[in-house]
Amino acid sequence: MKFYKAGEIPEVPNMYFVYGDGGTGKTSLFKQFKGKKLLFSFDKSTNPLRHQKDTDFMVVEEDDFANIQQLTVGFLQRAIKSGEYQAIALDNVTSLQNLVLENIDNASKDNRQNYQKLQIWFRQLATMLRESNVTIYATAHQIDNGTGGLTGAGRYGADMNEKTFNAFTSVFDFVGRLYVQDNQRWIDCDPESGNHGKNRIDDRTKFHAEELIEPKQEEKKEEGAA
Repeated sequence: MKFYKAGEIPEVPNMYFVYGDGGTGKTSLFKQFKGKKLLFSFDKSTNPLRHQKDTDFMVVEEDDFANIQQLTVGFLQRAIKSGEYQAIALDNVTSLQNLVLENIDNASKDNRQNYQKLQIWFRQLATMLRESNVTIYATAHQIDNGTGGLTGAGRYGADMNEKTFNAFTSVFDFVGRLYVQDNQRWIDCDPESGNHGKNRIDDRTKFHAEELIEPKQEEKKEEGAA
């Protein structure tokens, strides 16, 4: 543990986690992040960003699958230590989870502890990212649990093992669901909706997707204006 005196603990960059259906624009949201960027692509959906001059890519290949844990951590550590990047994205964590779980299954004789090992690995990964002093963006696919009750609360979630999701996102500042409604993209981060969501950055619970990083300032009406 590291001790900080009162008022001396440093501010750290934010961590964002966004999940949603395919084609809703999860990868494209990375355009909003500032500075030099690096995107780790685990599902090869790089086309939305391929013309970005400020974004480098690490794209997983089939030969990487058997060693995905070591490769992911190793290349992340190298990128962080380089000091070259102000933002790093993991796209798509659902795909990464499936690869990691397959490796754990293949290496295990007793599968009863496999999900616990998966949770530990993702918790350690998230802790490393939290300590990186780099803004982090992670995406995941969405799972639809079907309507339940009168309100349908809790219908949507990230397509991850529930405990693994909790272990990974516990240190994230923002978790939200990206969806399209009436040809507009929205992000819902309201935990009271029953879906996966939280916002420790500001007080918004639902907003347009293009305002993920920079909320639009509402025009203030002058006092006494007609």
